[in-house]
Amino acid sequence: MSTRKSPDLIKIYIKSCILGFVLAAVFVGAIMWVDVAGIGGLIMGSDIGIMATLVFWVLNGIVFAGVQFSIVIMTMGENDDDDNDRRGRMMPIFQPDPIAIPVPASKPKRR
Repeated sequence: MSTRKSPDLIKIYIKSCILGFVLAAVFVGAIMWVDVAGIGGLIMGSDIGIMATLVFWVLNGIVFAGVQFSIVIMTMGENDDDDNDRRGRMMPIFQPDPIAIPVPASKPKRR
């Protein structure tokens, strides 16, 4: 394992986590502002609303950060010229050209 790749991956992971938690904060804020399915009113009316909001944000942040990191990692692949033609498609099945093979036929025997 090269020592150069590891710090780069850690930087990408930290950036992905930060972006994921920022997106989760926007998402949680929008859910509570629009009051989707009464979640905003339920959280604001509860005596532990701050804890519920924090848990909601952290759990969504974990999901959003994981998705962000996986998108970044999957788009990092090397682009080979040979692979671009086949990307997203199955490899063709090799079908050789048919060759005519002569088969001697005999006349049917009469009874």
